[in-house]
Amino acid sequence: MTLIINNTPYETTATTLSQLAEQQQLPASGVAIAVDNKMVPRSEWPAFALSANQKITILKAFSGG
Repeated sequence: MTLIINNTPYETTATTLSQLAEQQQLPASGVAIAVDNKMVPRSEWPAFALSANQKITILKAFSGG
């Protein structure tokens, strides 16, 4: 299915948010994900079902100045 990740179309076989995070090789901490402009707590990622054309925003924390 196609998702829109950070404004870019992305083809995936992931069916849950945690599977998508794995495919994206996201770190275990310092990452937040919003689906259709709503933040999804990490505890909900394994059960959060994805559907085609959802808009996913991935935010990564970084340090520096």
